[in-house]
Amino acid sequence: MSTPEGWLPEVIRGRVWKFGDDISTDLLAPGAYAVAPLEERKRHVLESVNPRFPEEVRPGDIVVAGRNFGCGSSRETAPEGLKALGVGCVVAESFSRLFFRNAIAIGLPVLPCPGIVEAFEEGDLAEVEISSATVRNLRTGQAIQGRSLPREMLEVLAAGGILPLLKAHGQELSQR
Repeated sequence: MSTPEGWLPEVIRGRVWKFGDDISTDLLAPGAYAVAPLEERKRHVLESVNPRFPEEVRPGDIVVAGRNFGCGSSRETAPEGLKALGVGCVVAESFSRLFFRNAIAIGLPVLPCPGIVEAFEEGDLAEVEISSATVRNLRTGQAIQGRSLPREMLEVLAAGGILPLLKAHGQELSQR
């Protein structure tokens, strides 16, 4: 299955930031900053787990995590902070259903990939092909097969999120 044309790059390549199991939405988007502007909120993403993360993460970097990533309350700001920091993709053993849907909705690539934590060390370089659900560790050469995303989710990611997709469809309809 190929990725639809649009925003989503064929390959996402970046440095790995590694996290464990049960990374909650409160760790991703601390409640103390819930009403702060995005520029302030993004300075606190995952800071209680890794204080270096919000300062040192670079555009395209990849978050690798354990089970139940994004558990907790349905904070739309949780994936928003990662996207605002430029995170290229989140690859986790498993995701909270709400976080997963919120990430797709805002155009943050996410990929469930059992066995991912054992395949990477913090700082490794990774390549992620969302369309084929393949993750490669460029240091070791190991490739891990994740769970493929449905075509509809790939279309939302390719558009950059649900709002850009709806706007594009609205323009198509208005031109008919």
